[in-house]
Amino acid sequence: MTDHGRAVGIDLGTTHCALAHASLDEDSSRPPAILDIPQLLHAGEVASRPLLPSFIYLPGEVELPEGALALPWDSSASLAAGHFAREQGAKVPTRLISSAKSWLSYAGVDRRAPILPWQAPEEVPSLSPLEASARFLQHLRCAWDHSNPDSPLAEQDILLTVPASFDAVARELTVEAARLAGLAENLTLIEEPQAALYSWLVSQGDDWRRQVEVGDLILVCDIGGGTTDLSLISVGEENGSLTLERVAVGDHILLGGDNMDLALAFAIRARLEAEGKTLDDWRMRALTHGCRVAKEALLADPDMQSHPVAIAGRGARLIGSTIRTELPRELLEQTLVDGFFPRVTVDARPAAPRRVGLSTLGLPYAQDPAITRHLASFLCRQATSGQLPPEMAKKGHSFLHPTAILFNGGVTKSSLLRQRIVSIIDSWLEADGGRGLRVLEGADPDLAVARGAAYYGKVRKGRGIRIRGGTVRAYYVGIERAELAVPGIPPRIDAVCVAPFGMEEGSEVVLPQPLGLVVGEAASFRFFSSSSRRNDAAAAVVDPSSPGAGLEELPPIETTLEGNGERAAGALIPVKLHARLTEVGTLELSAEEEETGRRWRLEYNVRVE
Repeated sequence: MTDHGRAVGIDLGTTHCALAHASLDEDSSRPPAILDIPQLLHAGEVASRPLLPSFIYLPGEVELPEGALALPWDSSASLAAGHFAREQGAKVPTRLISSAKSWLSYAGVDRRAPILPWQAPEEVPSLSPLEASARFLQHLRCAWDHSNPDSPLAEQDILLTVPASFDAVARELTVEAARLAGLAENLTLIEEPQAALYSWLVSQGDDWRRQVEVGDLILVCDIGGGTTDLSLISVGEENGSLTLERVAVGDHILLGGDNMDLALAFAIRARLEAEGKTLDDWRMRALTHGCRVAKEALLADPDMQSHPVAIAGRGARLIGSTIRTELPRELLEQTLVDGFFPRVTVDARPAAPRRVGLSTLGLPYAQDPAITRHLASFLCRQATSGQLPPEMAKKGHSFLHPTAILFNGGVTKSSLLRQRIVSIIDSWLEADGGRGLRVLEGADPDLAVARGAAYYGKVRKGRGIRIRGGTVRAYYVGIERAELAVPGIPPRIDAVCVAPFGMEEGSEVVLPQPLGLVVGEAASFRFFSSSSRRNDAAAAVVDPSSPGAGLEELPPIETTLEGNGERAAGALIPVKLHARLTEVGTLELSAEEEETGRRWRLEYNVRVE
């Protein structure tokens, strides 16, 4: 890897973005520095803040005076990202793009299509989830280049974070967003829970070795604006030194601060309707944004008993039609603590209510908002998967026992919510004969991911302890069995492992079995993944239709691979399948013809037709 001046960690978050940096030439143990990001605070007013809120505002043609959106590097900006976008969008919610990261990971829509703001009127301009993500990265690049004109961001080592639960397609799209922003040249992806733990490590200095011990299992509980991300990292020993290894990752759960804001908005709407006031869709969106502001203020100040919420109307009489109310602490705690963190036993599971046959399109939020039930399911599933080392999945334990917990994500800034989570897990541990949790303190939930990502850049240079992990899932390709044809029965498929769990970046595997590749006509390539099958080696064969296989089918690749002109369409060419995990952290598949050495690369088609 080419040497560059600084390691730059970028947190591309659902709620906000942040950028941290550290020198690659120093062995200093100081935490990476945070870049203050210039952004609009009000129309025509620019100031720098450590966080760039992940919101984009698309103004109307005559809404703002000329030059109102100007930035130090762009005097003719036509949209706003950051603080002003979030505040203005609360007043005109149909022109606000939010949760772009959640849309980027949602396979149910075309993530390259201009669909945001979701369900906005036709006159409102729109961006794709991919382009919106690229706009945030572009803003960060311009902010860095403005502050460091002699050291462009594109020339630094860039560590871009993604949720551990992002699948291969979402990771590939994140890399593409970076490419659109001009940042793909020296790019590496890092999972957010690992970045959070790196941040904790650097904040503790050498003292971290006295806070954990061999045999510890650290639960990283990352609850952000759009997702709940759960990971387990074990503490081991090698040659007398402590080691860290990521051993489990939870499912991709769209459940976080966005859901909480909406729940508070519904609770307040019920109160307003009881007073005879009605809210249309416009005002409901404005109320949701107002609840977010009130929630953050109340959780940040335990002594505050209520916070005002203003719901603007629209039209000429904007001020006169504003509805004013408040969010009391009692309602906040009742809605968030009891609704999202109920006291449940460890055998509780997320409810799966019967789905209605028809529903409106939108983000596939978790149907059960109880984060504690998702957490119980995660710990129990890991204990019964049969895939973990015996010392972790101890006999007699009904679930996997974490010994320490590290919180991350904006939601966990609240001491009230942190204490609730710890008390519930402690009750599970006590009932199962285990010890109580130790809470690892010291990392700022807003900035930890960016700082940890920058520190990881130093680790890659050999300056610091590395968390081992590799891929968070095992990946499989579907291969049709060579069987006698039976009328009305489709050929059976085997899932062959091409990337085992924990496969390290930069490594490649070759399947030993010869395969036949269809060329010259349209073909569908099926792929699967698993977060629970940790012991499958490369070339392991799994029947995806068998009960308990633990495989999740990914979007297929629909493509036509060109022949060499000498073979008829539909011919089978003998090939060996290669799988490589890139330095960026994405999976590349290619089929190599044994006779000529020619390779065909299989690329994910992330469009939804």
